[in-house]
Amino acid sequence: KGVSVHRSDCANFRNMALRTPDRVIPVAWGDGPGEDAVYPVDVYVEASDRQGLLRDISEVFAKERINVVGVHTQSVRHTAFMTFTVEVRGVDRLPHALALIAEVKGVHRAHRR
Repeated sequence: KGVSVHRSDCANFRNMALRTPDRVIPVAWGDGPGEDAVYPVDVYVEASDRQGLLRDISEVFAKERINVVGVHTQSVRHTAFMTFTVEVRGVDRLPHALALIAEVKGVHRAHRR
């Protein structure tokens, strides 16, 4: 499957660490403030499909100065399923953007994948 990174308080991580501690590798998110590295993050959005939805969500990322590097959308029975790959400079930037996306007209859920 590859490598998965979990927060130390994640239930999946805790269970895996108890079962197979040799699989745990410590990682860090950058070296602190001022770090220039960007990290790709997938953001999943489910919403009632409508004209302008993609534009409205993209506008949130633009206003939050979050670069979108990929988008996959699919519409099934008037519901849009969207995955945005965005670049973030730190974990603190994404929650605010997700909250703003959740306020976009028709959005049912928005979360990090």
